[in-house]
Amino acid sequence: MTQAAHLAPLREHYDTLYCDVWGVIRDGRALLPEAVEALRAFRQAGGAVCLVSNSPRRSSSLNTFLTQMGLPDDATDAMVTSGDAIHSELVDRVPGKAWHIGPDEDHSLFKGLDLDFVDVGEADFIACTGPDDYWNGKPEDYRERLESALSRGLDLVCANPDIVVQAGDQLIYCAGAIARMYREMGGRSIVAGKPHKPIYDLARSALEAAGFAVDLGRTLAIGDGPETDVAGADRIGIDALFIADGILGANVKSDSFDGEAVARALDGYGVSARWLAPKLVW
Repeated sequence: MTQAAHLAPLREHYDTLYCDVWGVIRDGRALLPEAVEALRAFRQAGGAVCLVSNSPRRSSSLNTFLTQMGLPDDATDAMVTSGDAIHSELVDRVPGKAWHIGPDEDHSLFKGLDLDFVDVGEADFIACTGPDDYWNGKPEDYRERLESALSRGLDLVCANPDIVVQAGDQLIYCAGAIARMYREMGGRSIVAGKPHKPIYDLARSALEAAGFAVDLGRTLAIGDGPETDVAGADRIGIDALFIADGILGANVKSDSFDGEAVARALDGYGVSARWLAPKLVW
């Protein structure tokens, strides 16, 4: 592992970035200008950028959302989401009845699908995009109903494998935390976002469709999730730049960055990254 305070020196090693969104270019409430500028500069230097997000939204919806937040067109070449990666699994389950766990705004994931949304007692499967209460929900809120789902042998289709995500100055639970609890209870959960291969296949295809040849040997994953971004990079055989001032931000101070402490923290998750930085800057 090597500390990499800036992205610019890494350009000579990498032509392509698979870049996370929450915790890297967005803190959950606003875009991070220095991080956005780093992506723009990487592209201006001849590189290609694909945003690879565990958002349960489809990429078209995420693109609209980020554009409305102020993300400039010249910051990315493509974007893919966990919502995209899990979509084929949902298609395979229509027509059907689903118990949806998640906020109403996530319903764009199901647009065009012949699904009836019902309570757990009538459902054919669980479609989980996150807690119903985006800011305050937690997995334990669903234990009793998940026990009922387990007794009926329902699968849980998880549209966001993240356990937690940075949202301003707090961490909030994601669908992955609910899916993990269901697995621990003995249930079956199905995921396709990071760290799993399908989302990376989509990222490569999206960039190739945009006219870029992707050499995994010159591709860098950037993210703040040890169990998603770093583990996923390792699974597909690419290097990772870990951004410490995201999920682990409460334990990391940007003005006194301790790479060895961050490396130890990653080791606690059973992963390691080639590069470490407190935040993404050019």
